[in-house]
Amino acid sequence: MTAELELRVRRLALTNAAEHAGEIRPGPVLARLLATDPALRSQAAELGRLVGRVVAGVGTMSPEARDAELARLGGPIESTRPATSDRAELPPLPGAVDGKVVLRLAPFPNGALHIGNARMLYVNDEYRRRYRGKLYLVFDDTIGSEEKRVDPAIFDVIQNDLVLAGVPPDDVFYKSDRIPRFYPWAVRVIERGAAYVCRCPAELLRKNRESGTACPERSQSLEETLEGWEKMLAGAFGPGEAVLRLRTDLADPDPAFRDRVLMRISDLEHPRVGRKYRVWPMLEFSWAVDDVELGLTHVLRGKDLVIEDRMEEFIWKLLGIQGPPFLHWGLLRLREAKIAKSKSFKEVKSGVYDGWSDPRTWSIDSLARRGIRAEALRRFTLSFGLSLSDIEVPAETLYAENRQLIDPTTARRAFVPDPVLVEVEGAPELGVIELPNHPDRPELGRREVVAAPPYWLPRAELERHAGEEIRLKDLLNLKLPLERIAGDATRLVARFTGRENKKLPRIQWVARESSIPVELLELDGSRRTGQGEGSLRSSAPGDVLQFERVGFVRLEDKWKPGTEPVLACFGHP
Repeated sequence: MTAELELRVRRLALTNAAEHAGEIRPGPVLARLLATDPALRSQAAELGRLVGRVVAGVGTMSPEARDAELARLGGPIESTRPATSDRAELPPLPGAVDGKVVLRLAPFPNGALHIGNARMLYVNDEYRRRYRGKLYLVFDDTIGSEEKRVDPAIFDVIQNDLVLAGVPPDDVFYKSDRIPRFYPWAVRVIERGAAYVCRCPAELLRKNRESGTACPERSQSLEETLEGWEKMLAGAFGPGEAVLRLRTDLADPDPAFRDRVLMRISDLEHPRVGRKYRVWPMLEFSWAVDDVELGLTHVLRGKDLVIEDRMEEFIWKLLGIQGPPFLHWGLLRLREAKIAKSKSFKEVKSGVYDGWSDPRTWSIDSLARRGIRAEALRRFTLSFGLSLSDIEVPAETLYAENRQLIDPTTARRAFVPDPVLVEVEGAPELGVIELPNHPDRPELGRREVVAAPPYWLPRAELERHAGEEIRLKDLLNLKLPLERIAGDATRLVARFTGRENKKLPRIQWVARESSIPVELLELDGSRRTGQGEGSLRSSAPGDVLQFERVGFVRLEDKWKPGTEPVLACFGHP
C-alpha cells in the first residue's frame, strides 16, 4: 500500500462525500478504485482495510475542510467504466474450429445455480458465442447418497436459472437416461485387464490405499472379473458388497488415485428412473464416456476437478481414444456470499428461506429478484478472465457493474425506513411540487409529490441530528427539537427555518398525506418497514427503482398494484 495509492483512495473518499452530502460509504469507494485499476483486484482484501481507515478519517472532517482538500487533490474523480481493453481476455481454445465447438454444463440437481456457478455459466457461454458452437446442459443425475439425493424439482429450477442468466442450452441430457451406455465401456475396460470386481470392506480398502497394498481380489483373472461383473448386473450383490474398480498404479503419489471405483451398486430410488438400474457409474467414469459420445470438443471446469481429468485421460489412453482437452479456472468468491448448498437446500425445504429466490441463497434467481441484471453478472465474471488463481472480491465489485447498467434509466423514489411523524411550526403552504425522476437524466421526466407537512422522517436521522438544523432533501430547512424519541407513537414538532439550499445534513422525507406503507426485504432475510411516496402506487411488479439514500430495489413480482404495503426487495447500494 503506497503513499500514492492512499492519496487516490483519499480523493475517491472525498469525491464520494461530495456526491452524497457528506455521507461516505466504503463499498462504492472500493468499487470505483477497483473499476479504474483492475490490476488491484488481487489485493481487494487489503485495499478494503485501507479504504475503511481512510473513510473513517474523512468522516470526521467538516464540509469546508473536505471541500478544500478535495480541491487541493485535483477535484472530484469522474466515475468511468474501464475500457474493454483493460479487462482480462479469455485465451483462444486450443484447436477450436469455428462452428464446431461443443461444450457442456454439468450441474448435480440438488440445488439452484448460484453466484459460485457464474464462472461455469459465462466462461462456457462466452466461448460458445465466440466460436458459434453448441453448449449442452447435461444433468449429472447419477444416483447420489442418502445425504446427497437428486431432487426432481431442481431439474426445472436449473433450467429456469439458465434462462434468467441468459445462457440457454442448445440441448439437454440426463445421465440417468444413459446408464445402459456405460456398461459396454465397463466391459471394454475389463477386457483390457484394467479393472476387477472388488469386495473388500471399506476400512480394509482405505488402509490398502494409504499403504499402497494390493487388494486380495486385485489379481483375479479376466474371466473372474467378467463373471463378477455379470453378477453385479444380475443383482447377486447388495449395495456396498461389490464395486468395479480400475487398476491404477498403487504407488501413485496421490492415494486417492489408486484403484478408483468405476461402477457401484445402489438400491436407492431415482426420481426419474426409479429402481430400473442397480449398477451406476461414478461421475468421472460417466464423463469419460459422455465427453466422447456427446462429441465434446473442450471441457472447461474448475481446477478442483483435476483428479477427474486424470481419470478420463487414463481411461481414454487405455482404450486408445483421443478425448477433448481440459481448461480450468480458479475459485471466484464474493466475500459477502456465504454459500452452503446443503444449508440452502435444508432451509428452502423447511420454509425458513423464501424459496430459492431468497437473497440468502445467492442463487441466480435471487440475484434476478434483487434487480441484478444477467449482463452485469456476465461482465463481472468475465472481467477476471480464465485465471487459475482463487479470487475473492467484495460484492460491491458486482454491484458496480449492475449500477453502470441500471443507474441511467432508474427512477428515484422517496422511502423512509422506521418513520417518525414530524409536525412543522411555521411551514409555508407548499401543496404539490415537481421532482425529477433522475437528477441527471431530464429525459426521464418529472413526477408530482405532495409536499405539505406533517412529514415522515427516519428515526435514526432524527436521533443523530437532534437539536440541529437539517434540510429535507429538495424541499426546506428545519430545526429539530432536542428531545429524544421515545416509543413508536411519538410525534415530534420541528421549526421551519427557510428554503435556502444551505450545506446542511440532508434527510429523506415523505409527506403523510400521500404516503404508502412499504415492506423491504433485506439481504439477510429480514423485512424493513417504512413509508414511501405516493407515486409508488403507479409502479408495477418487477420495476427497478432507487430508494433515495437507501439503494436500488426491485418491486416484488407477487405484489399487486393497489394493495398495501408495497413489497420490494433490496438490490444493492
